[in-house]
This record gives sequence, structure tokens and C-alpha cells, in this order.
Amino acid sequence: MSRRPEPVQVVKQRRDDTLQQLVSGVPYIQFLGIQIDRRGDELTAVLPFADKLIGNPMLPAIHGGVTAAFLEVTAIIELSWAMVWEDMEAGKFNDTAPRIKFPKTIDFTVDYLRSGLPRDAYARARVNRSGRRFASVHVEAWQDNRSRLFAQGTGHFLMPQRDG
Repeated sequence: MSRRPEPVQVVKQRRDDTLQQLVSGVPYIQFLGIQIDRRGDELTAVLPFADKLIGNPMLPAIHGGVTAAFLEVTAIIELSWAMVWEDMEAGKFNDTAPRIKFPKTIDFTVDYLRSGLPRDAYARARVNRSGRRFASVHVEAWQDNRSRLFAQGTGHFLMPQRDG
């Protein structure tokens, strides 16, 4: 006898709760105010503008370190979400939240393409390769127009040991 599918609200709530747990596990994400918007399995990171993010008040422009951190956080959350997603969809945990182990950054390169203006920023990461030990991720950040990136980055990560 096949198992009856769960109601869509239950599935969505479990996914949202799991993502929230993932994001809340990193205090720096809260400090910067980064939010993660989920549509299905696709994540978009949102960096709402705040005065504390400005590095050069004469331009004004978002601080380069904030931009780099935003890109790196987006890459790490995307990688972690991909690992959690597999387990979540396979039913490996239902009521109990997973113990999340984050990938460790080996290196991260940022290309600053233009100044980050004093407004909200968005980023999406694409996992180029993810193996048992290493992963490679590309991230793009934009503000008003997705085709006009203000920064992009590429990172290599050491993947955590998987349970089971």
C-alpha cells in the first residue's frame, strides 16, 4: 500500500522551518540583515539596505567587505540547503530538525563590477560541482536589474562529513 502524500501546506512549512533553522544558525547573517527567499528549491538572498552597510559615505556605496560577506553567505547557504534538501525530501527527518554542519571556505574570490548603491541587493548561487569532499560555487549579486551585476564571486568549499 502506497503512502498518502502529505498536504502541500505541511511540506511548505517543513521546508520553510528547515531553511529558517539553517539561516538562524549564523549570527553574522542576522547582523547584516540578510534574508533568504525560497521558491521551491531555488533560493535568493536579500540584503535589505541599511546605513551601517555603507563603506564610503561620499559615493555612497556598500562596503566591499559587506558585499564579499553577502556573496560568501549566499554560497554557503545554497550548498547547505542542497545537502539538507536531499535528506528532507528523502524523509530522513520529519519532526526533528537536522543537525546542520556548514561547509568550510577554502577560498573565495570576488569580482567588484560596480559600486553597490544604497538600496536592497539580491544574490543567487549556483553549485558548479559538489562532491563528497569539495564543492565549487558561483554567486551573482545585483540590485535593480538582474542583468546588471554589481558583484560576482566564486568559492571553493570543504564539505562536512555526511551522516550515514
